[in-house]
Amino acid sequence: MSIERNPIRLLRCTGAATALALSACAVGPNYHPPAPPTQDGYTHEGLPAQTASTGVSGPGGEAQSFELGRDLTGQWWTLFGSAKLDALIEQAMTNYPDIAAQQAALREDRENVRAEEGNFLPQVEGVMSASRSQTPGALVFPGFPNFIENSFYATANVAYTFDFFGKERRTVEALQAQAVQQGFVLEASYLTLTSNIVTAAIQVASDRDQIATTRQIIASEEQQLSIVQRLYGLGSKARSDVLLQQSNLSAARATLPPLQQQLAVAEHNLAVLTGRSPRDAQPVELQLSDLNLPQDLPVSLPSSLVAQRPDIRQQAAVVHQMSANIGVATANMLPQLTLSSTDFGNVATKTSAWAEASAGIWSVGGQITAPLFEGGTLRAKRRAAVDAYDQAVAQYRLAVLKAFQGVADALTALQNDAQSLKAQRDAVEAAQASLDLTQRQYAVGAVDSATLLTAQNSYQQARLSYVVALASRYTDTVTLFAALGGGWWHRNDPGMLPGLR
Repeated sequence: MSIERNPIRLLRCTGAATALALSACAVGPNYHPPAPPTQDGYTHEGLPAQTASTGVSGPGGEAQSFELGRDLTGQWWTLFGSAKLDALIEQAMTNYPDIAAQQAALREDRENVRAEEGNFLPQVEGVMSASRSQTPGALVFPGFPNFIENSFYATANVAYTFDFFGKERRTVEALQAQAVQQGFVLEASYLTLTSNIVTAAIQVASDRDQIATTRQIIASEEQQLSIVQRLYGLGSKARSDVLLQQSNLSAARATLPPLQQQLAVAEHNLAVLTGRSPRDAQPVELQLSDLNLPQDLPVSLPSSLVAQRPDIRQQAAVVHQMSANIGVATANMLPQLTLSSTDFGNVATKTSAWAEASAGIWSVGGQITAPLFEGGTLRAKRRAAVDAYDQAVAQYRLAVLKAFQGVADALTALQNDAQSLKAQRDAVEAAQASLDLTQRQYAVGAVDSATLLTAQNSYQQARLSYVVALASRYTDTVTLFAALGGGWWHRNDPGMLPGLR
């Protein structure tokens, strides 16, 4: 066989060795996904068919039905039926910096997987060099001419480490699990962002409604002050009555600036969530009446929830990564065989001689390295890898428990929200009737100003509490959708990791 064929033979042998190494077993445990839970509900009392009837007409007062086992849509925010809300979500998904950061992190992890997979193939390095040197002829005998020598050097080095015990395979497995983990971090970021957007929008709408209610209350207090001043002019009321009503009006006006500040903060938060500065974002003109309260609420089964919640899937990927790391730590304790070809190529004193067979050089070598004494370091590292795996498993169990808690909290909150809204509506109607009666009695002198002031304060508080209770129904609905995982598995985003479902 001519010398030019030896490199080809070497590459063929290396390829065969690669196939042999990959067919060998990989040390360490093989990962198996945790078994799904067997429970069929989230609360001890069981899931009712629907929330209590609120008895309130208009948006937000409808009863909500629970549909156990039904899946959540990927664009769950569209269930609120607001084009303004949909536009905010679209802006946020495009502009929010954290999404771009998580997408970049996912791309980085994918490239790290590809980089590590390159170790399954032979590593080839080329070297080319040229030199010209002069050797004094006087070294031969005095007066001998100097020697001038040209040297042209072109070689390649091929090296391959056999993966007999699966160290590289476990390393790639760990990096793949890390990429999957980052994929679910991205999905969790999507879910957090969309739920925060909807919650912030509800807060803006609630603040606007509270401000509108407060202004109505102020207008009513101004009207009452006019009545008291007229009665004072007629001599049927004392100056103290006028001062007390003025004080009550001022107190009502004083509640307006904090609400306006609360609205400003909510709008600033919404601006940042959509990727804009508060200065550049346009105010969102949104009221609670602009939002539909979703009436049919899908509730995933517990066994489905563990396969859908991004944080649970993320933690499962961590368990997988830690399992693969045990294999890496185990393989580090075992021998490694490396096959190398050093400097196969051509060497000549002139370029025209490179193609000649006599210019060829090659060498083949191999080495086996095995740890003989490491002072217990490698065994300790393997035990640490096992401990890290145990920690990840425990954190996975905790993530599942917290997920179940989140769903249970949201379900009970929605049931209590309906009862609270009904009670607040009853309180508003009772406070309104009491205030109307007290104002008539006060006009004819049947009650004093202190009684009127109490009735006014009760009515004001009841009106504002009703708005807060109404907003809670919307907010807790968002909380339920987020606790169920947000329906990401029904989306088909370009950035979604293959096989994530």
